[in-house]
Amino acid sequence: MKKVRIHTGKVGLVFKNGNYQKVITEGVYWLGWSQKVMIFDLTRAFHAPIALNLLIKDQQLADMLHIVEVKDHEIVLHYEDQNFKGVLTPGRYTFWKGVIEHRFVTANLNELEIPKTIDKSLLTRYELTKYTRVFEVLAYEKAVLLIDDVFEKVLDSGIYRYWKNDTSVKINKVDLRQLQLEIAGQELLTKDKAALRVNFFTKYKVVDILKAVMDNKDFEKQLYITMQLALREFVGAYTLDELLERKDEVGAAVMKTVTEKVKTLGVKVLDCGIRDIILPGEMKEIMNQVLVAQKKAQANIITRREETASTRSLLNTAKLMEENEMLYKLKEMEYVEKIAEKIGEITVSGNGNMVKQLKDIFSVNR
Repeated sequence: MKKVRIHTGKVGLVFKNGNYQKVITEGVYWLGWSQKVMIFDLTRAFHAPIALNLLIKDQQLADMLHIVEVKDHEIVLHYEDQNFKGVLTPGRYTFWKGVIEHRFVTANLNELEIPKTIDKSLLTRYELTKYTRVFEVLAYEKAVLLIDDVFEKVLDSGIYRYWKNDTSVKINKVDLRQLQLEIAGQELLTKDKAALRVNFFTKYKVVDILKAVMDNKDFEKQLYITMQLALREFVGAYTLDELLERKDEVGAAVMKTVTEKVKTLGVKVLDCGIRDIILPGEMKEIMNQVLVAQKKAQANIITRREETASTRSLLNTAKLMEENEMLYKLKEMEYVEKIAEKIGEITVSGNGNMVKQLKDIFSVNR
């Protein structure tokens, strides 16, 4: 006989000649020489030394074990004392009861949705990320969810996780903010066949994601073409001069034309307009010549207007001097003074009126 002691937190399996006999727990036991004891730690997973099916025929031993069966399409989340321990992949696992509280959460990977019983914080851990696929929809976006290429629902902003399996999961995201479409360098012909290039902008917003994504392919390209054709139609209805005069009206006219058409695209046009009109080199030169001619004509008109005003002023002055002899004398002396400023020396005799002598000096001999 031999004495065997099983300490607290341990358990022993007794074998005789290689055959399992019984399980012994904490205490002191006397065993025969042909019996052997394998001691196991109750805080660790149990790895059966022989086929588990043979051992669990002993009901006492079976009641002491957690036996977890994980199928091929499953994973099991293992918790010890309410703390996540790890992921159990397909297979059979056994854990001792009693010392540690074990909890197991089974997840079916054939399903798409992740059950709410799984804490979201665990889904970001490495042990689980390899089993999940993640889609993020930003705060200013919405998305269309397609399961096996079939429309499922519209997703609002948030993070969405699904089990990774053979099911196809796709999302098409759309920006719901105000967007801008540029039609740059568009070559157009006016009514009078003048060739020009136009830079045009359109501000728009997606208002119906299902129409934009599900009913239309590349709705942005279709919006571009719609705006392009409306712009071409407007420009072609006016001559170059008319277009330049009505440049500020183009945006409102184009917007009115496309308002109903773009509803089928699921978008709403908020504003549009011409940014630049670029003329060819020859046309620029002609326009510059016209502009110079216009400015010269305006300058001539101003000059004639000033000359007329000056002549009218002289005429009024002459009438006043004719009616007032004193005023005439003063004006006469004013001009004599101006002339005298340009002459270095003037000699006059003391006899007679000095003003009369100056007048005689400056008067023109007839």
